[in-house]
Amino acid sequence: MTAEQKDRQRSRDDLEQLFDRVLRQYGAALSRLAASYTRSSGEPEDLLQEIAFAIWRALPRFRGESSERTFLFRIAHNRAITYLAQRRPTTIAADDELELEDARPDPERALSAQQEGARLVEAIRQLPIGYAQVITLTLEGMSYAEVAEILGISETNVGARLTRSREMLRKLLRSDDERR
Repeated sequence: MTAEQKDRQRSRDDLEQLFDRVLRQYGAALSRLAASYTRSSGEPEDLLQEIAFAIWRALPRFRGESSERTFLFRIAHNRAITYLAQRRPTTIAADDELELEDARPDPERALSAQQEGARLVEAIRQLPIGYAQVITLTLEGMSYAEVAEILGISETNVGARLTRSREMLRKLLRSDDERR
């Protein structure tokens, strides 16, 4: 193996290690993000695979101009928008749920928390995509500045969308309660 081949192999090994680390570190959040952009079972996994592939292709170009997390979520957002443009929304499957873990030993509370989490995910999926994006990224603990950078909008617009998202969610959850 020549010196050039060794350098390329070392570079590829470094890239693979970085890729593995970011997927371990941000995989659950990226999975939740993918689920918020999709409407039927099976789609979140497909979108997550596309996001992972897009991240793999983009990682060599990461220059550190933003945080690693912002870089990854921007890629995920762009890939999700492309995914949605290629596939028109379908109906939501009844088995589409978010698995929430409750560390408390009380199974009744765990079931209640899981049901409430599923209701929230269902309500977020009913929001227009611009509002679902903002609420999902905010629930991932991102600041207004990070959300603005990922979505390519102003921080003021993030705040406005977040306020509207919350109001829409309240209405959706209230109407859900009334139907029960």
